[in-house]
Amino acid sequence: MLASLQAYAQPAPQRVLRVAPHADLKTLDPVAASIVITRMHGLMIYETLFAWDANLVPRPQMVESFSTSADGLAWTFTLRPGLKFHDGQPVTSRDVIASLKRWMARDTIGGKLGEYTDRMEAVDDRTFVLRLKRPFALVPFALGSAVGQIPAIMRESDAASDPMRPVTEAIGSGPFRFNRAEWRSGAKVVYDRNADYLPRSEPPDGLAGGRVVKVDRVEWLIMPDPATAAAALQTGEIDIWEQPSQDLIPVVTGNRNIRVERYSNLANQVMLRPNHLYPPFNNPKARLALAYATDQADFLAGGFGDERFWRRCNAYFVCGGPNGTEAGTEAYAKPDLETARRLLRESGYNGERLVLTTSNDIAAIGRMAEVTADALKKVGFNVDVQFADWGTVTTRQQNRGSPDQGGWNLFVTYASGATMQSPMTNIGTNMACERAWAGWPCDAEAERLRGAVVDATDDTQRKNAVEALHRRLAEMQPYRVLGQFDQPYAHRTTISGVLIAPVMLFWNIEKK
Repeated sequence: MLASLQAYAQPAPQRVLRVAPHADLKTLDPVAASIVITRMHGLMIYETLFAWDANLVPRPQMVESFSTSADGLAWTFTLRPGLKFHDGQPVTSRDVIASLKRWMARDTIGGKLGEYTDRMEAVDDRTFVLRLKRPFALVPFALGSAVGQIPAIMRESDAASDPMRPVTEAIGSGPFRFNRAEWRSGAKVVYDRNADYLPRSEPPDGLAGGRVVKVDRVEWLIMPDPATAAAALQTGEIDIWEQPSQDLIPVVTGNRNIRVERYSNLANQVMLRPNHLYPPFNNPKARLALAYATDQADFLAGGFGDERFWRRCNAYFVCGGPNGTEAGTEAYAKPDLETARRLLRESGYNGERLVLTTSNDIAAIGRMAEVTADALKKVGFNVDVQFADWGTVTTRQQNRGSPDQGGWNLFVTYASGATMQSPMTNIGTNMACERAWAGWPCDAEAERLRGAVVDATDDTQRKNAVEALHRRLAEMQPYRVLGQFDQPYAHRTTISGVLIAPVMLFWNIEKK
């Protein structure tokens, strides 16, 4: 059986898959950064204990078997045999425990699981026990998370480091190895097939199942200019354009050797994120002013053009998803500029300069930032739009300093529907103060209501808990929901096997 799996994991033909990703890779640690490009990198080289299938159902990945005690307070996991890191060390329970502790200190659903966790104990090298203070039915879902900061299993020596400082090593146990020698920031990122990797025997399904690599090398070629990426796809210089600019989709689809398709079942959500640490957005009235001052259609049209790619939606947990209520948002479904001006005055804002940090590296985000400035100026906000490369912007987002000391007041971004569809994984609705995502919203009542979603004992109770939470979020505005859009990818017809998943995956892809 082992020999047959090894043969299956090591395809003979030499293949190089060339991809234009949506951004450059700056941070290597998928536990320290929740941005998509770092998560894509993390899923190349690391694995998680469980993995979500195409329907976001958790399936065992690194785990061979698991069991739960009758009272739901003890979960015992046994790792698959033969797991080893890229440096040859075996993956052990100690690595897993250290990795999970680090992840719980950073991630939205990881932090919630951490609140319920009493301790973790290694039984032997392959078996460990997660002991809870009270039942948490979403344990497999959490341990398979592919959104936010993913629960990547690292070497104990890496995972034991300060969770607030990114790990600079990139040694995982996944199907690809990071080729540091050929990494050129701003130009190229290279991954080689891990010949020692043993995939699961099940068919691939989303992130779950057998992660069989069918190319020998993946190159990310950084192309910030969309026209350059479009031309490269048409000439065959690249095989995949991960996030084509919508205004260039008609150009590439005119080529009979190119197809444009989706790799996600849920639309992406756009958000305007305020910094809750500093005036005026430490006052919920100023945050509500953002909601009343903005028309989603202006942002979506500016960012994504043709209306067939986007829709209005005020659901924090995504329209079309299992938790997609819009309860409590009815009042600002359309702009009300007078109400926005009144709330802004009542917040104590007096025209101080507000820093909106953004980038044109991701063209839609840069365009929506400019729409933001125009919209907010109409109601009295004094917005200073500051452009930088995307890596600098995402680094600055983590800066808790005041805006005049390298911090910020606002930014526009978007996240996958898979990330935002659940109160447990939605990074923006985590209002746990210093443990929240960039912007650091703080509201004990929202966190109590989020806990009620976890504690719900049936679907009806959980639905009611989600609606109550959503109404509170609509009042507190951790961020302004700017609607949602579909992001296709474009590929040469020589490429097949791209899986439905929260981010683009590179195993299972074949190149003719």
